[in-house]
Amino acid sequence: MPWKVSYVMNERMRFVIRLQDGEKMTDLCREFGISRKTGYKFWNRFQEYGPVGLCDESKRPCRRPAEIPEKIIKLIVEFKQKHPTWGPKKLKVVLEGKYNGVCIPAEVTIYRILDRHGYVKKYRKRRSIPLYTNRLTISEAPNDLWCADFKGQFRLGNRSYCYPLTVSDHFSRYFLGCEGLENTRGIGARGVFEAVFRNYGMPGRIRIDNGSPFASKGVAGLSQLSVWWLRLGIAVERIEPGHPEQNGRHERLHLTLKQDTTRPPGANFLQQQERFDKFLDEYNYKRPHEALGMKRPGDIYLRSTHAYPDELPELKYPFHDIVRRVAENGSVHLVGNNRRNFYLGKALMGQTVGLREIEGERWLVSFMHFDLGYVDEKTLVFDSMDEVG
Repeated sequence: MPWKVSYVMNERMRFVIRLQDGEKMTDLCREFGISRKTGYKFWNRFQEYGPVGLCDESKRPCRRPAEIPEKIIKLIVEFKQKHPTWGPKKLKVVLEGKYNGVCIPAEVTIYRILDRHGYVKKYRKRRSIPLYTNRLTISEAPNDLWCADFKGQFRLGNRSYCYPLTVSDHFSRYFLGCEGLENTRGIGARGVFEAVFRNYGMPGRIRIDNGSPFASKGVAGLSQLSVWWLRLGIAVERIEPGHPEQNGRHERLHLTLKQDTTRPPGANFLQQQERFDKFLDEYNYKRPHEALGMKRPGDIYLRSTHAYPDELPELKYPFHDIVRRVAENGSVHLVGNNRRNFYLGKALMGQTVGLREIEGERWLVSFMHFDLGYVDEKTLVFDSMDEVG
């Protein structure tokens, strides 16, 4: 059964003790009714911190607007009414100057107080992902082109959301993988692709949409996931926003997957994953496909000869003046002192880029064999070029 609320520590301790005794993670997760991710989470926490690691971490925020004295809240609201165009930063400075010795909350807290009282205007944010400017390719053999996407999320029997990540071969329609994830973050998606690459090798290209974690609003629409694909030698192409028919074969697969595996959904992640795995086997080896002349995808698909490498070689830029590594905050040091940095984007964090001075104080920035854009040495403003693909 799933974790019992009143005996949660006892359940978790029994779980890790049986793991220590040599029982298999998959069997224990199925018995306790939890996902493998949850099982590994508590196993890793137990190994690092001991029994205390099995306790629930506090979700209480360090500070809350509700804890601010009512007099301070009233003072902030009154000043906002007198100065409607002033923001939290100005209000904090003025209040601290006028009421010396009074503890005025932080700017973020002031913002939250104003928001609760209706003094913050809400603006709808628009996605601004760079368009993919190259033409979509066709496939002439297995592994020329793979398609990847998240099928629409749905609730499991235990009310948890499941986000199925799917991968298929465009030419043979072979269903390479389907993994139910707890979210659409890049770290979970990368783990799925690593497993697929190890099982089937790697494709020449991957076709995706413009959503997370495949694309971003950063330079050239790159995300950490798509940068990793490029490092592996896999070209990336994106369909146009609002045109799912450009990935029609994969969308049609999603419809069949939904009909056969989610009506009704599984009780938990383990049960739902069993349905996905069963569907993969039936779809690839038992179910005739009309577009393939009633053959099965497994009759046509061949494993890729492009094997997944154990590690990636360091990038080299022999024709560039400078080679820099992108920092964790997405910045790159140009020239001069350490403050001469420009922002390139977190999608490239940890990667090396090449810089070449092309004219007076203007530098070309390249990643691998792609030219990303130009940076001005005086202003440190980076101007992005077209889509990478």
